Order: sequence, then structure tokens, then C-alpha cells
Amino acid sequence: MDYLRYFKSRQGEMISRLKTLVQLESPTSDKKAVDKCSAAVISEFSSLGAKIKEIPQKEIGDLFLVEYPPAEIKTGEKPLLVLTHIDTVWPVGTIERMPFYLVEDRLYGPGVLDMKAGVVQAMMALKTINNLGLKLKRKIWLFINSAEETGHEEAHRQIVALAKKAGAALCLEPALPGGALKMARKGRLVVKIEACGRSAHASTPEKGINAIEELITQWLKLKKLKIKGLTANLGLIGGGEKANVVPEKAWAVVDLRFWTARDLTQIKSFLRELKPDNRQARIKTSIVSFTPPMEFTSASRELFARAAGLASTLGLTLIAGQSGGGSDGSIASTTGVPVLDGLGPDGDGIHALDEHLFLPSFVERTALLTRLLLEL
Repeated sequence: MDYLRYFKSRQGEMISRLKTLVQLESPTSDKKAVDKCSAAVISEFSSLGAKIKEIPQKEIGDLFLVEYPPAEIKTGEKPLLVLTHIDTVWPVGTIERMPFYLVEDRLYGPGVLDMKAGVVQAMMALKTINNLGLKLKRKIWLFINSAEETGHEEAHRQIVALAKKAGAALCLEPALPGGALKMARKGRLVVKIEACGRSAHASTPEKGINAIEELITQWLKLKKLKIKGLTANLGLIGGGEKANVVPEKAWAVVDLRFWTARDLTQIKSFLRELKPDNRQARIKTSIVSFTPPMEFTSASRELFARAAGLASTLGLTLIAGQSGGGSDGSIASTTGVPVLDGLGPDGDGIHALDEHLFLPSFVERTALLTRLLLEL
């Protein structure tokens, strides 16, 4: 079957479905709005006869697991886990100044690329499989996260539990600009560094211990840490009371990005061994948040090769790329399951006012996803 031609003929339906979801604004922090958008999505999957598992939440939007088909598939193959998220970074009301619209071959709107297009891809792929009576080799588990943009402990637990039982994971995050898949992602460690000194009058600074100076010394040490590909961003800083007082306390929050678990071990060891430059000062470090790196493992390389082979039958070329940001694919990868990430459409402007996707890529990636669900 020519899946590219098939989905091109349904391009209008795909655009309409995407418009509906984009206009149902769903910022992570607005549970009511997220749940309303999720309800529209779940209604579509329910119409296919899929089994829906709702995981109610108090602080964030409810989480959902869609199982298709509802009956067991007796092939012995582990399920294929498909990762999506319904939340965006855009507050309710953004649609008024940043409307959904099509110009030539580009679709614009808040969340259009990150990642409501991916949700529509999954919707259209399963609808096609259902309506055409196509046979799957394994069960599909589609997880709909409501708090991917901020991260949430319960969502992470659910993803890990599913990934441990899955044979492979497909993450429908947008492709890299140009269309490459995200086969490796940097890990992220957000660290708070606190320095404690002793206050004194600015006219006699030798009687005090300047916590800000101590903090700067520690930051400069961190900047010299030699790990290939490591980035360190001093994003927040505070301390002191008045210009004429030697500051007793100071703090900073640092964003560290790295490629491997080995890098993480080295970073943590470095932080544990930090010592104050002034022996009378005190230093404390604590982890604010953590996203694991997604490494391009041998299992993921094998999965990518299979996917590239299937893409070639559609006349498409897959390229393996890497990203500095994390995703739910990063969470799944901690279990050892092979992951294909960045299977969403090509586009640009994620989290920016010009967020957009390329319509031909939207069609192509939906055709590819359908083929992957059927053949992997």
C-alpha cells in the first residue's frame, strides 16, 4: 500500500484535527484546560475501540494509556510503546495573538509542533490501521503525558513501568530542524550551590567572609570541569543584603547538560568534593531536578537501522541526530529499551512565537509511523 499517497489524500482531515487540538489550549499548569484537550483526544481513540486506562491526577492533568487493539495479540512480541504529550508551554489566551493558520506549506500555532502534531499522527495511524483492518504484530501502548514540559514524578514512574515491559519505544517529539531523529539526548542536572560566610561592615571586610566571592570561586571551578560536550549555565543567583554589608549568604542555580551516564557520575563526584576556598566558609550543593541522558545504544542503533529501512520503502531518508534537551524518550531509555525519538514532523520555532511545522513532513511522518507500528 502507498501510505504516502493515502495520507496525502487525507491531508485536509489531518489539518482539521490538528487545528482542533491547537485551539484547545493546554498549558501544563492549567489542569482544567489540559483535561479538556485530553478528553477530545481520548474520544477519538475510544471510537476505534481502544482500551483506555485513565490515571487521575490532582496537581496535573490526568494521564492516559491507550491500548490498541484491546484484545491480546498472540505473537509473543512485547508491546510497542508510543510516547506523546498533550501539554504545552503556552498560557490560555495565546491563540488570540498566535492563531492557527496555514501559509503555503507551513502550519503555525501554539503547540502545533511541540507536540500536538505528534498526537494527531498517532490518531491518524491507529485510525487507518483500524479502518483498513490491517494486522499488527504486537500491541500498541500509547501513553499521553499531561506534564512533559515541566516533568512530573508520577508521569515518569508510569513511563518507566511501561518501558520495562515494552519491546521498543517511539517518541513523537518533533524532529530536529531538517528532519533528523533525536537518537541521543543530553542529560540535565540542575544544581543549587549555597555559600555561607560571615557578615561584617563593608569598611572592615577583613572581619567578614564574603559568601558571594566564595560562590563565584566555586562557579569558576565548575566552569573548568573537563567533560566533553558539557555545558554549564549560571541561570539564577542571589545573595547579600546591602552594599555596605559583607554578605553572609549567597546561592546560585546552575543548569548542567551532558551526554552520558559516565559524565553524570563524574559531575556528581566533583560536586561532592567541592571545598570552600576560604576554610571558614561553608559550601552546600543540592540537586533541584534531573533528566537522564538518552544514549545511542547498540539496541537503539539496531532499531534505527530497521526504521531507516522501512522509511526507504516510502522514499524517505532517516538521519540520526542528537539534541541538547531531554524528553519522555530520555525517561524510557533508562530501562534499556531501544528508543526512536523525534518521529514527529520537521519544523522550527519550538516554544517561540513562530512555532510551525512543514506540512509535507507532517504527512510523511504519519505514513512512516503507520509503517513502523505495523512492521516493527
